[in-house]
Amino acid sequence: MRTRVLRFPCAGPDDLTPLRDALADGRLHPERVVAVLGKTEGNGCVNDFTRAFATSVLKRFFAEQLALPEDTVAERIAFVMSGGTEGGLSPHWLVFEVDDAVSPAPEQPGLAAGIAFTETFAPEQIGRLDQVRATAAAVRRAMAEAGIERAGDVHYVQIKCPLLTAARCEQARRRGATVATTDTYESMGYSRGASALGVALALGEVDERALNDAAICHDFALWSGRASTSAGIELMRNEILVLGNAPGWDPALRIGHDVMADALDGEALDRARATLGDGQLVALLAKAEPSRSGEIRGRRHTMWDDSDINATRHARALVGGVLGGRTGDLALFVSGGAEHQGPDGGGPLAVIVESGS
Repeated sequence: MRTRVLRFPCAGPDDLTPLRDALADGRLHPERVVAVLGKTEGNGCVNDFTRAFATSVLKRFFAEQLALPEDTVAERIAFVMSGGTEGGLSPHWLVFEVDDAVSPAPEQPGLAAGIAFTETFAPEQIGRLDQVRATAAAVRRAMAEAGIERAGDVHYVQIKCPLLTAARCEQARRRGATVATTDTYESMGYSRGASALGVALALGEVDERALNDAAICHDFALWSGRASTSAGIELMRNEILVLGNAPGWDPALRIGHDVMADALDGEALDRARATLGDGQLVALLAKAEPSRSGEIRGRRHTMWDDSDINATRHARALVGGVLGGRTGDLALFVSGGAEHQGPDGGGPLAVIVESGS
């Protein structure tokens, strides 16, 4: 088994030119694609339709290449669009391919990838224990698909999850149901948080007895060091990509992870890379969230107090700058909103490295 990761720049959420070029010269194999991650240049908020636009364009592209209906493509490829490229972050696509051609099993574990989807959620399930449990079950299915037997071998779980809109809240109300929140922006945090706790539950990072509806987005002592969740308007289920190192996979690519203690902790990148040895950076994925204390290393920050620019947008720009300065590259998958993803003001980070051997 072999995972390949292709990183393409994009001039906009509908720019497929790099993918078409890669298809023409034989670098891209649509039949092997299991996931596409994208950093799109919208605001990352409820009304960021660059995510839905990009997802629609990508589904159509792969449907054409595979000669399949778009609905079928949506069941074999996870599309995870993360809005917001504030600061110097550069819009780009990350395409994950899995080649399952039979070959001699390598001695060392390599990058393994598996995907899974939850069922469609009702609005009243978003941000609640139902979403936590459904996510945990889907993470375990994705691990099984990737052949990852031990939770400790999982290094990153990327999830796209839904949010609430006024119409979705009203739909629940008409059925006599209540939702976790009627604040549509706040619902993004509840969905991200519940999804992250689902990862934590699946990987044994939290005790299920500590989980209940009231804990979501309130008990921040509960968190995952390997979850990255991003909410969007374009779906009503969770789409999950599990990444780890497992036997039987080509070790040319490997993944490592660490947790940023705060927004300035660029050393987390060094710690993650140290577990992998020398190699070329293929992709970097990280979460960003302003500390709730209003301070970073004893210095006051104003990210939560800005009424013009949302705090998560500030955080993406800050963390993107810190990591870009260390890598010399700004095509980084930095996602904002880290509820239950790492400690207060910090967040999980993962790096994929190619050995070059």
